[in-house]
Amino acid sequence: MSFQDAIKKSVLEGFAASDIPSSRIFTILAVTFLIGVYLFFIYRLVNKSSLYNRSYHVAMAMISVITAGIIIAMQSSIVISLGMVGALSIVRFRTAVKDTMDLLFLFWSIGEGIICGAGLFKLAVLVALVVTVGIFILEYLPVGRKPYILIVNSSDVNAEDKITAAVKASSGMNRVKSRNLKKSGLDMIFEVNTSHEKELLRALSDIEGIENVSLLSHDGEVRL
Repeated sequence: MSFQDAIKKSVLEGFAASDIPSSRIFTILAVTFLIGVYLFFIYRLVNKSSLYNRSYHVAMAMISVITAGIIIAMQSSIVISLGMVGALSIVRFRTAVKDTMDLLFLFWSIGEGIICGAGLFKLAVLVALVVTVGIFILEYLPVGRKPYILIVNSSDVNAEDKITAAVKASSGMNRVKSRNLKKSGLDMIFEVNTSHEKELLRALSDIEGIENVSLLSHDGEVRL
């Protein structure tokens, strides 16, 4: 028997002997479903989006169960496994992932499905716990104060020096992002890092010609 025939026989015998009992299939899917529910609740805790997308939430949790079913089917037959590879290779998903955290949970759900489908339940639980701890540690790890966006509207076109001086006096870091000079006045936008918000607004409001001052927070990242 040649080496090629030996490999072929080994592969065929491996798939022929992989008749998975119904009880084990049910156990795999049940454990995968429980882990999917766990991901469901963890996503609710760490999701900071103001818009709640329930369809994505449910789909993310159930992807692990579907993936586990695919892995079980691929273990039962070499024909199915090759068909799955061919079918999945031509699938294209056009839905854009808006948040990198959503991408993390999608990959996490798929990974848990693959691990559970292989029957490695202890590894699946361990991965779930380690990823959860890692998310919470890195999510709440202090990395610095997020800057504010300061918008100043003035009817005095010559008030830029006074505005800049007031901003520097009440903030540690400040950067002019935009200047808009009009016949009717001056509009300026700053990126500022300050813990004296009230003092900054009061100092700017006291400048003659200031019509409006807005201090906005945003969810941008801080570059250290």
